[in-house]
Amino acid sequence: MAQDKILTIPLLPLRGIVVFPHMILHFDVGRTKSIKALEEAMVKDQKIFLSAQKDPALDDPGPEDIYPVGTISKVKQLLRLPGDTIRVLVEGLERAKIVEYTSNEPYYEVKVREHPNPKHLVKDSETEALIRQVVSYFEKYAKLSNRVSPDITFTLTTIDDYARLSDVIAANLVIKLEDRQSILNEFSPKKRMEKLLKILVNEIEILEVEKNINKKVRQQIDKSQREYYLREQLKAIQNELGEGNQQQDEEAEEYREKIKQLGLPQDIESKVLKEVDRLSKMHPSSAESAVVRTYLDWIVELPWNTKTEENLNLSDAERILDEDHYGLTKVKERIIEYLAIRKLRNSLQGPIICLAGPPGVGKTSIVRSIAKALNRKYVRVSLGGVRDEAEIRGHRRTYVGAMPGRIIKAIRQAGSKNPLILLDEIDKMSGDFRGDPAAALLEVLDAEQNKEFLDHYIDLPFDLSDVMFITTANYKDAIPRPLLDRMEVIDISGYVEEEKVEIAKRHLIPKQIEKHGLKPSEIKFDESAIRDIINYYTREAGVRNLERQIATVCRKVARLIVSGQKKSVRVTSKNLDKFLGRRLYLFDKANDKDEVGIARGLAWTPVGGDTLSIEVNLMPGDGALELTGQLGDVMKESARIARSYVRSIAEMIGIEKDFHKKYDMHIHVPEGAVPKDGPSAGITLATAMISALTNIPVKRNVAMTGEITLRGKVLAIGGLKEKVLAAHRAGIDTVLFPKDNEKDVEEIPENVVKKLNLIPVSSMDEVMKNALVRFPVPENRNKGEEENKTETHIDIQKAKDEAAVTVEH
Repeated sequence: MAQDKILTIPLLPLRGIVVFPHMILHFDVGRTKSIKALEEAMVKDQKIFLSAQKDPALDDPGPEDIYPVGTISKVKQLLRLPGDTIRVLVEGLERAKIVEYTSNEPYYEVKVREHPNPKHLVKDSETEALIRQVVSYFEKYAKLSNRVSPDITFTLTTIDDYARLSDVIAANLVIKLEDRQSILNEFSPKKRMEKLLKILVNEIEILEVEKNINKKVRQQIDKSQREYYLREQLKAIQNELGEGNQQQDEEAEEYREKIKQLGLPQDIESKVLKEVDRLSKMHPSSAESAVVRTYLDWIVELPWNTKTEENLNLSDAERILDEDHYGLTKVKERIIEYLAIRKLRNSLQGPIICLAGPPGVGKTSIVRSIAKALNRKYVRVSLGGVRDEAEIRGHRRTYVGAMPGRIIKAIRQAGSKNPLILLDEIDKMSGDFRGDPAAALLEVLDAEQNKEFLDHYIDLPFDLSDVMFITTANYKDAIPRPLLDRMEVIDISGYVEEEKVEIAKRHLIPKQIEKHGLKPSEIKFDESAIRDIINYYTREAGVRNLERQIATVCRKVARLIVSGQKKSVRVTSKNLDKFLGRRLYLFDKANDKDEVGIARGLAWTPVGGDTLSIEVNLMPGDGALELTGQLGDVMKESARIARSYVRSIAEMIGIEKDFHKKYDMHIHVPEGAVPKDGPSAGITLATAMISALTNIPVKRNVAMTGEITLRGKVLAIGGLKEKVLAAHRAGIDTVLFPKDNEKDVEEIPENVVKKLNLIPVSSMDEVMKNALVRFPVPENRNKGEEENKTETHIDIQKAKDEAAVTVEH
């Protein structure tokens, strides 16, 4: 039978090519073995066995590297090319399978068994349907791929032999080598058709996907080309009209590139690109183009997605804060706590901290250190005197000279989406007809709302949730309540003398020495001199004036050294007046002796605590009450409350019942030019009145503070720390304060608490017991008189007995 015919024939391995029967093609041959196989074929009957090698990269394939099924072909033409290469034209004849390799050198010679296509194949209905499907799918493939000649599809209609049909179709498919070889391996024509159908269906699916992708890409390209074409037409028209501006078009294109690089959300990017399109259509000399250009500059310069990496190392932060500032323990602790939580939970929103305290205590400078410790960009926004709501939210672009608000300006200045922004002097804002800036800050400082902060100028939502806001204020009470509610307030009180001495030694003196060009060896400050500067040349809660006075000394010393009068100077308490002149302040020291009608109160001022001497004089008259010393309304009310209380206990403490009708009472608080107000002088006023009316002296070493009620109860006050420090500075060793303020004692430095006798009081009885030389009781009357006394006199005796028991305890 023809199927069993075995031939011995030269073998030519092909790279990446599968030759089918009835297929004519040409290829180039360059390998020595292949050329010799061709030469041998030409010498004999021009027949050669063509089989694909499994790996096209191999230069010298072995028998195991060559597919066993190939095609017996006839060499139709040889053409020698330069470089020892031969171009061969071959025609595929029949399928064959290698039986054995008879020779490997100088070329491959193999025995092959022919597997020719069967003759006179019978078509049943199933085979006919299969043929039609294969032809149909091939025509579809030809349309989709654009790689098949229209002549091939026409040729298919003339082929009746479906065994040959399958080979012709397979030869014209652009598919993988393995798929082509699998078709060649199949000797059964029907199975070959089935396999071909599967491959065609798969290829058509892939081609349809490719077509869809190409269509989308082409649409995008066509759109871009159309826009480019229209833009070029517009340029040509503008040039014809004398309105063309190539520079503006280039500028618009530059803006487009920058905006695309920002990585904005799709909706925001489309809005901004519309502005760019507007700019490109405007005349360059129009005023509106300048407005749009400025707006776009702001958009591209904002850090929409730029952040600095936060430093969450607790020990580093602690070290930086301690190096830069002495004291301020509460602030440092709060920042370390924030870092600890931030480290545990990365999604924590930035806290809003308000540092409240008197001027010069380091509120602004500690914030700069916090930014350094956290590795955040630092920007300071001064809100002092801001009256316009647009200062915070920006102006709408409809206004001439419109600009963004201070928050967006600060973000741009920082160049980072997560800076530390200091809102300085937040209590100095005020509202007028232009709006309330404090109300505009409500959204900025609310962590739930500021994710989409809308500046009127930018008019696009900007995320402020990564920003750490810290505010400063001198007076908490001046901050509107809704704004205060959004902040965590940390009170920073004034420094005590010891803290000021340490700050001067560690920071202020080295800083001023360097600033004035001096060397540490040329100027020395004794500690006594530093204390004298603090006590006699400055009166403040902070250290701002202390630094100025140190700078004054440094200037004087610099002059002495430059003029050659001195080589080095030691500043002591004895020669301090040569540099700073006479003393500016003399502290109100404790009285030398116990005095009647003079009681010492304690007051809080913006620059720290102070002592307040209250004097009461009685004069014959009709009961007038005169108040001097520039007292405020609240303090005047305290004086009237104190007098009413004294009237209510007059008989109990041995005072004439109708003293308020017989005597005029003059209350004076020295330093009349300084306004004084507040309820905390209530018990001091009452004590001075009782002393004047009973003629019992007030102890010279006692100072007091507390609000008084009509029933003689002592109510809580504020600023206890500052007041106690003032008492300590004045040389007073006993301080009476409201019992309700006991919790505030822990804020007072330990070294001060140890030197003072702090006595909590809850009623005027306790105040009188500790403030007066002796407790006031009625004078003893003879026994007969006592028996005839009314019920009132019995009450007096009872009060006397109770007072005696109180003194005994």
